[in-house]
This record gives sequence, structure tokens and C-alpha cells, in this order.
Amino acid sequence: MSEPFSAGYADAYDRMYHDKDYTLECTFIEGVFKTYAAGSIQTILDLGCGTGNHACLLTERGYEVTGVDRSDSMLERATTKAAGPSGQHKPTFRKGDILTLDLHRHFDAVLMMFAVLGYQLKNVDVLAALKTARRHLRSEGLLIFDVWYGPAVLSQRPSTQVKVIPTLEGQILRVSSGELDTSRHLCIVHLRLWQLEGGRLTAETDERHCVRYFFPLELDFFLESAGFSPLRLGVFPEFDKEPDETTWNVLGVARAV
Repeated sequence: MSEPFSAGYADAYDRMYHDKDYTLECTFIEGVFKTYAAGSIQTILDLGCGTGNHACLLTERGYEVTGVDRSDSMLERATTKAAGPSGQHKPTFRKGDILTLDLHRHFDAVLMMFAVLGYQLKNVDVLAALKTARRHLRSEGLLIFDVWYGPAVLSQRPSTQVKVIPTLEGQILRVSSGELDTSRHLCIVHLRLWQLEGGRLTAETDERHCVRYFFPLELDFFLESAGFSPLRLGVFPEFDKEPDETTWNVLGVARAV
């Protein structure tokens, strides 16, 4: 079983999440900017950018975006995706560890989307990732992140799910199952992928993802310890709603102080 975001997983990533509406999410992010930003948002740091879907779309909307990820395979696909006509503005992609990253510059906003913060499993790592975000924000800059919501995870609990994803070549079969380590606030997700072309198996990937889930007061403590003022924790993407035991995904907004 490989570590998360191996080459095989990265190869299938965009096809697995073809139904994830990144355009709508970027519109949502812009709405958060308008509601909570103190000043204009022009520069964005996307920590854990993956294959660059948010970064590319936000660049097309006029923002200067720098994406950082530790996976060579994901960054390779992000760079390919961002390639366009000569002279067209493109996002910048960098390889880096969000626990230690220092680009020696400040941004107006930092994004940590698609449970990036949840992949930091230890308290010291959660705090280090948030301090990296703070280190790269100007005073009163905005942090936007999404996480798994502890009360919902404990109430609903992970289950085995099977999904068949059509592709141009054939299909991807994904089977996911999970278990909880409640003492460490972790959900351990086992993923198996089979890529089929013309009824023939062409690739198989087996991965283990450990994702931390969070509780409201816990998040406030981490944010305040890293130099942020928490502003809002709401249902994602129905951000005006308060999270409850049916809300697996929540989005947080905080301001650098």
C-alpha cells in the first residue's frame, strides 16, 4: 500500500473528481473575499494545490496565484494544465513542504482547500502548517481552509463506498473504506483504484490516507496560537448554515493579526 498521492493516484485524480465543481468553488472563494477581506485581494498562495484546479481558475479571473505541493506527480499535472498561449498569465507552481515553506514574500490570501489541513496529523504539524500560512500573509490577510467536522464524523462514521467513474478510455473503479482512531481524531481511509480500458485492467493503485477531523474550539485554539483571529466556521459550500452532526465538510475563515 503506497503513501497518499502516489503517481498512480495523481494520474487518476482529475478523472475521479471530474464532478467536483471547481468553478463554483472559486466563485464561492471570491464571495468570501468580498465578505471578509480587509482590503483588496490580488495575490493568493494555494497551499496543497494538488493538480492546480483552484490555482488555474483563479488566475484566469485575474489573481496572481502561487501553488505549492509536495507531490511531484500532482505538480507535473498542474504545470501541464496551466500551459497556455504565449503571453497568457499563468499560476506559478513550486514544490514544498507546508510545514517548513518560506517563500520570503507576503500574500493577500492563503488557501488550504480539499482537507489539506487535515493531512497534518499531529498537533505540532497542524500548528506548523498554520504558522506557514501566517508567515506568508500580510497583516489582516485572509486564510480560507476546509476540514472534516468532528461531530459529523463521529455521528455518521466512515462507510465502504464504491464509485464507477466513466473515462474516455473506459472507466475507473474506486472502492473506499474507513476506520476511526478517535484517540487521535483520525479517519484512516483505504482507497483502491482500478483503471480499465476496453475491459482490460491497465493500472491498479492501493493507497492509505489518514485525515484528521477537527472540533470548533480546537480549531480556534490552533488559529489563535498561529497568529490568526477566527472569523467564521460554516457549512461548505452552504456557508450561511451552521455546522451540525450531518455536516462532514466545513469551511473556516480567519484573519492574520
